[in-house]
Amino acid sequence: MSTPHPSPRRHSLFGSALAALLTAAAVCTGDAVAGVFPYGPRHRSINDLGNQFVPFHAHLWDLLHGRARGGLLFNWQSGYGTSFLPDFGTYLTSPFAPLVGLFPREDIDLAVYVVTVLKMAAAAAAMAWLLRTVRRGPWWAAGLLAASYALCGWSVIEASYNPMWLDGLIAFPVLCLTGEWALRGRRPVVGALLVCLCWTANFYTAYMATLGAALVLVVRVVLTREGVRERLRVVGRAAGTTLLGIALASPVLVPLFISSGQAYPGLVREFQPVSWADTFARLLPATYSFSSPAVFVGTGTLLLLAALPFHRAVPRGVRLWWAGLAAAVLVSFQWTPTHLAWHVFATPNGSPYRQTFVLAGIVVIAAWTGLAAGLPGPRALAAGAGVLAAVALWASGSELVGGWAYGLFGGGLLIAAGAWWALGRRRLVLPAAGLLALVLIGQGAATTAWGMRGKLGGLDDYPSWGAEHSARAGALAGAEGWPAYRTDPSRPALTGNDPMLLGGEGGAYYSSHTPEVFTRTMVALGAGWTSRGRNVQSIDNPVTDAVFAVGARLMPDGTIARAEVPPLITTRPPGPEPSYAEDAPFHNQELLLGARVYEDPVAPGVCREGTEAYLWAPEYNAYARLTGGPGFRLDGNAPRNRAAVQRLGVSRGAASALRFDSAPPPRWTLACLDRARLAEATARLRATAATGIEVGSSGIRATVAPGTKGTAVLSSPAIAGWTCNGRPASAHLGLVAVPLDGRTTTVDCSFRPPGLLPGAAIAGAALLVPAGLTAWGALRRRRRPHGGDGLPVVAAGAGAGAAVADASVPA
Repeated sequence: MSTPHPSPRRHSLFGSALAALLTAAAVCTGDAVAGVFPYGPRHRSINDLGNQFVPFHAHLWDLLHGRARGGLLFNWQSGYGTSFLPDFGTYLTSPFAPLVGLFPREDIDLAVYVVTVLKMAAAAAAMAWLLRTVRRGPWWAAGLLAASYALCGWSVIEASYNPMWLDGLIAFPVLCLTGEWALRGRRPVVGALLVCLCWTANFYTAYMATLGAALVLVVRVVLTREGVRERLRVVGRAAGTTLLGIALASPVLVPLFISSGQAYPGLVREFQPVSWADTFARLLPATYSFSSPAVFVGTGTLLLLAALPFHRAVPRGVRLWWAGLAAAVLVSFQWTPTHLAWHVFATPNGSPYRQTFVLAGIVVIAAWTGLAAGLPGPRALAAGAGVLAAVALWASGSELVGGWAYGLFGGGLLIAAGAWWALGRRRLVLPAAGLLALVLIGQGAATTAWGMRGKLGGLDDYPSWGAEHSARAGALAGAEGWPAYRTDPSRPALTGNDPMLLGGEGGAYYSSHTPEVFTRTMVALGAGWTSRGRNVQSIDNPVTDAVFAVGARLMPDGTIARAEVPPLITTRPPGPEPSYAEDAPFHNQELLLGARVYEDPVAPGVCREGTEAYLWAPEYNAYARLTGGPGFRLDGNAPRNRAAVQRLGVSRGAASALRFDSAPPPRWTLACLDRARLAEATARLRATAATGIEVGSSGIRATVAPGTKGTAVLSSPAIAGWTCNGRPASAHLGLVAVPLDGRTTTVDCSFRPPGLLPGAAIAGAALLVPAGLTAWGALRRRRRPHGGDGLPVVAAGAGAGAAVADASVPA
């Protein structure tokens, strides 16, 4: 006899709430134990969290409060002007992202942390709802299993510093839910809208979640539907819903995909699977590795999965399909063709197991499938414990496991086995469930803290907003003069995206969408980079400042250096189009400026007295100096880092020869800047520059003198998407250019991300489908006012091999 469920929806809400609370409690406890922000003095912003996500959310805060330079289409603050819609679609389209606008701007780190915890809690809630949709069962058990999904090692270790990935953690149960609706012939419009939401929030992990949800649906179809025709009908409904949802997301997805193809290429890697000892080690709590799958989902959940093949109350076909699916997905992580399929056919530059959350979700669904058929008996639990013990023994060959991992795993396994056995005795339900919850929180918190320890020990970290941030932001705000000139946060930077985080309109920019034309142009002029060219640094150089209209620059001592610079649009006389020379940044700067301002050294390593010495040594990774002067660190570590052109100071002649603190690099050039020549060149550019410049959120307009011939140059990279005077913009040495024929007196340029119009057209056409479905549904209801809402719903126990719903599990 089944346990009565007088209010399934209310119980589902209880399960979701429990899952969310357990998840938030474990994450916050783990961070507090680790002593990281906001609970302790240690930095939490590891790698891309501090370098990308916090600055991008700060820019979103500025957009929400009307303080940003630019809009959704274009960002004037970064990289001297770059497309923003692809960045928005990659980092900020999560429904949770706008919540940062509720916090004070100086609390942006706290805002991102709160959003991160909320995403994990939402993933737990969504999984709990899915579990009780797949099969009825005790709400508290659904909450426990769902929390173990949200607290999987991938979530608390990998995705916690890549918050955009957490949208995929939410997407997997949501997409599985749309599969359930397709299975039952229900809610096609709502399903398509949810698919659209998931793919818009983060297409990368949504792609992986979609693959995982498709595998889950295949198993559900095989187990609950008879006949090829009926099964194909379900698969067709699910495919149609998914494709429709993706089409609705096209206004974001199409520009994003095009931008990815135009980005500076990252490092191409060959996939190297880790050993099975390391793989099994990550099933244990309190383990950390940057390049292995963090599969841990709590020993209570793992025990249910391991016991599933021996659970006699579950039909054999159900046991084989679900256990087989979990095993097959795990094996697919280690085979190159399937590895590539999981990652959109490109091995990631970072962690190669970014799809691990899908396996965690499948493990949880499989565990719930067995539990909903009744609690496993002592023999099944003992057999499952034996399987996990064998896995732990195999993991002993890995260096990733230690005493804490084995202690937490072994203790948790014993407690979980006892608790699941005790749940069969109805008077022990409450204490047993409470014990399982405590074990889950403890293991989740320990894994969170252990992961933070590993990340802080091996990855870069960035300080949370503090006094130095406030001082720099205040200085930049006080020097602001946009659009008359740019203000650059300069180097040394706090993050790779200081212009978005601190203010100004600088040259620094770090994104997965850093345009290739921007990186190559800046490198030709002597810029440095990190992250193999995706993180381009500002150039602290007066020649490039004149070219890019940088009239105020933040200095390392916190002061502002000012300069009279040309405006954003200048003109160049007619002549053949020049091109950059390789490994000649000072020559290239002069080409772009249009004047000779550097001198060659009067002797090796010696500049003429009174000139300024600038060193270009892109691979040098040590200090250099003029004799008697201060040392300057060049950070060249190819291919990851490239050192920027470095000012060494004013030369005193032979008395201040160049000195390297270590062996001279294979490539280096010393150039000597004549400030008087630079002043003359700048004055000429200003005299012939455009006037009446008006800058909009994604465009610029100016006037040039009648009769001007040659080229108008906008001091922004010539990325795809610029249209000037009704035509696609030209390029002049990597910058946006407009030909001038002597009759044109107006330069009117606007930017539209490539792919925006086609994406909008696809979405517009796709909108006709849900509109038609809605109209058809209304017509059917009018004809059959007392009819159903679609195809008959098949009960959870229907079909070949379906398990009996919660026959012996206390509710």
